[in-house]
Amino acid sequence: MEELGIPELTSEQIEELCSIAEKTAREYVLSKVQPKRIEALNISVETEGTKPVTLTVDVNVSLSPLMKNFDVQKLVDEAVKEAFASAEKYLRELKCHSQK
Repeated sequence: MEELGIPELTSEQIEELCSIAEKTAREYVLSKVQPKRIEALNISVETEGTKPVTLTVDVNVSLSPLMKNFDVQKLVDEAVKEAFASAEKYLRELKCHSQK
């Protein structure tokens, strides 16, 4: 993620950042696949450092055998992309508040 010029994050802000990214990835997957067709959904979001902060989003999805023609990799890639977009939006909002 490019340098957004945000202040050093507090532990609460880092926790919120991870929560937002995880929730966004989960909501994205569930918006594309019915929950009953998902056998396993594991999402982990980790950060390293506080300034700059490095965000890692890992999404693993196992779908029902009925979904054999579904592009799981594309689903995972898009979920990760959405998670990063929501994380960046959150960080940009923090930057705006810190400049006031």
